Amino acid sequence: MKLEDYSYIYFLGIGGIGMSALARWFRAKGFPVWGYDKTRTALTQALEQEGIAVHYEDDVAHLPQEVLQHKDQTLVVLTPAIPAEHSEWAYLKEQGYTIKKRSEVLGIITASAYTVAVAGTHGKTTTSSIVAHLLHHAGVACSAFLGGIATNLNSNLLIGKGETEHEVVVVEADEYDRSFLTLFPEIAIVTSADPDHLDIYGDKEEMIRTFQRFISQVKPGGFLFLHELTDARLAEQVQPGVQVYKYSLKSGDAHVQQLQVNGHWFEFDAVSPFGNIAGLRLGVPGFHNVENTLAAILAAQALQVSAPGIKAGVEAFTGVKRRFEFVYEAGGKVYIDDYAHHPKEIDAFMESLRALYPSKRIKVIFQPHLFTRTRDFAAEFAESLSKADELVLLDIYPAREKPLPGVTSHMILEQANCPVKELMHKEEIVENLLKNGDFDVLATVGAGDIDTLVKPIRNFLENNRYGLE
Repeated sequence: MKLEDYSYIYFLGIGGIGMSALARWFRAKGFPVWGYDKTRTALTQALEQEGIAVHYEDDVAHLPQEVLQHKDQTLVVLTPAIPAEHSEWAYLKEQGYTIKKRSEVLGIITASAYTVAVAGTHGKTTTSSIVAHLLHHAGVACSAFLGGIATNLNSNLLIGKGETEHEVVVVEADEYDRSFLTLFPEIAIVTSADPDHLDIYGDKEEMIRTFQRFISQVKPGGFLFLHELTDARLAEQVQPGVQVYKYSLKSGDAHVQQLQVNGHWFEFDAVSPFGNIAGLRLGVPGFHNVENTLAAILAAQALQVSAPGIKAGVEAFTGVKRRFEFVYEAGGKVYIDDYAHHPKEIDAFMESLRALYPSKRIKVIFQPHLFTRTRDFAAEFAESLSKADELVLLDIYPAREKPLPGVTSHMILEQANCPVKELMHKEEIVENLLKNGDFDVLATVGAGDIDTLVKPIRNFLENNRYGLE
């Protein structure tokens, strides 16, 4: 399949973070683009403002005339989140349209490019964003498809100035639905491979086997940068000629020395097989983000970015929306928003939060994401969240899933050991803050729609009243 065979692009589920990046890419390359999504969000509104028509009702009547009249010239891009009973999807299948998953299209786009693929059950969005930033900041011709809004770009997409086959393309390699198996990178980073998405994989062993398949697709002569704490079996099937290096905060082929926390800045030296770099300053807090930066540095060094270029790029990196994002800081109160939705991610987030605020009272509002993940990891979530002084648990965000009998946020609450803990509906949060402001640090955590609380909470803290800005 060649993209030049198509003239019209239609997205089913255009509002997803990965789907919207693809839509923006096609639009930037001159293709007419349309899309459907279930819900109007800030991201879909941004797409509309950029000239992409989006509708929000599942109705064949909303399909654009160009799509209806030019079946053979239309490429339909599908997200796995679209339900099987979706009427537009059913119609397009019945009529014989070319329908490809987002991951398949990403594989086609990157097939002729020098690809850096960042995989991992957590850390991949921040790491891929840092890689793209370091390359772009150093003047390397680079495009990037990211799983979050990089604040330096204010976008989830970076478009290089040259032809794709003559540039580096950085992609977030998503393990969900085995999507990353469409990628054959020159450089792969694996940040983690902790059990997750067991609704897809069934068990940890199958997930490890799938990560092994991804790693086996790194091209001969390429590089694999593997977190030292990942399963030792991951690199067993690496192709001949692939250089494998392990990294972590304290040990491995690459690691960190002289790490100090100075306000919001994490200052450290990087020890690397490609050459050490001293005096690095990262303005995005978190020990896990130091590790993510270390992995990105290795990729940049493999692509011949100079030490001074890397050092300047690290200091200039401003982060990713909803990844340890400082929303408010004044009047003795701090408010941070984070996307963490797996127990290991929450562990890393809480550890860094405690390092920044060792003697402060921390209140965490957490929204569990998926019934299956809550069922599989309730005890681990409870242990991670018990590091808070006060815990508020919201209802489970279902995303693509239907409710499971007996699976609720109470499964986590009853096992958590916080001094103060309670269940609450999302609509009650701001009123609760008005009644109970006994905290120094507030964090909203989760991958569902908890981000819709960010503006009301910030507004409340700024003005001590309700409402959106």
